[in-house]
Amino acid sequence: MIKDVVKGFYRGARHGVLTSKQGRNFYKGTRTGSTGHHTRHGTYVIEWDKVRTFVVPDLTNFKLKPYVSYSVPETSTPVPKPEDFI
Repeated sequence: MIKDVVKGFYRGARHGVLTSKQGRNFYKGTRTGSTGHHTRHGTYVIEWDKVRTFVVPDLTNFKLKPYVSYSVPETSTPVPKPEDFI
């Protein structure tokens, strides 16, 4: 059993880091998971419990706008020290 584990580590290590441009037969994916499953008949069934939904708060009477002007002065904050987190 230990031999199989070591063999699996070796096989995984020899591939190295993949980018989106490498490997014609390997789909790296986006680590988002599936939203359904394939059936025996070749169709795809969406499982609505897995579909991502975004809850947006009510933005009526909201004072901020989704725009940042170029004329805003640049600000800088000091780098925090470890003592600041204690």
